[in-house]
Amino acid sequence: QVQLVESGGGLVQAGGSLRLSCAASGSISSINAMTWYHQAPGKQRELVAGITSGGSTNYADSVKGRFTISRDNAKNTVYLQMNSLKPEDTGVYYCNGDISPTGTRFRYSYWGQGTQVTVSY
Repeated sequence: QVQLVESGGGLVQAGGSLRLSCAASGSISSINAMTWYHQAPGKQRELVAGITSGGSTNYADSVKGRFTISRDNAKNTVYLQMNSLKPEDTGVYYCNGDISPTGTRFRYSYWGQGTQVTVSY
């Protein structure tokens, strides 16, 4: 069984920084792309940043220059460094992993439980 667990959320003032982590565990053969999503209160979940197994990254326009996604393949962990936070960054941040479990060539999409980020004025 594969699990993704996010951590690092919290309350921060506008202009501050947070670093989110998402650790994958369980019977994993390989991890392909990993992605962070943001769900603001009352809104749909939206892609924030993604990173491939080779390290290529992509970002939503709203976070370019402020957020940085990275990964540690040895630790099966992806990070989201969030700087210059704004109140509109408030919401739940979810990690998604495109993962092949042990014993299969298939790839499945796994989600973490989410971590709350609140940015105050």
